[in-house]
Amino acid sequence: MITLLKLLVWLLRIAVFIGLFGLAIKNSGPMELRFFLDHSWTAPISVVVLAVFAIGVGVGLTAALGVFLRRQRTSDRGPR
Repeated sequence: MITLLKLLVWLLRIAVFIGLFGLAIKNSGPMELRFFLDHSWTAPISVVVLAVFAIGVGVGLTAALGVFLRRQRTSDRGPR
């Protein structure tokens, strides 16, 4: 029963991967990001979405790290 569940989970992962990969292939056209002072960056849409996702993950982990370190510091002190 557990091996069947693991197989179903892997099939779902493969289906999601194939779906996202197909979406990235179909949306591989160039996208131009315009910044201040007439700077611009041209990249495929999938790369831009991946970069924005990675930045979001980094910001989220940085925010969670502060809470984790504060909680760790208070647990090191022990009860008072």
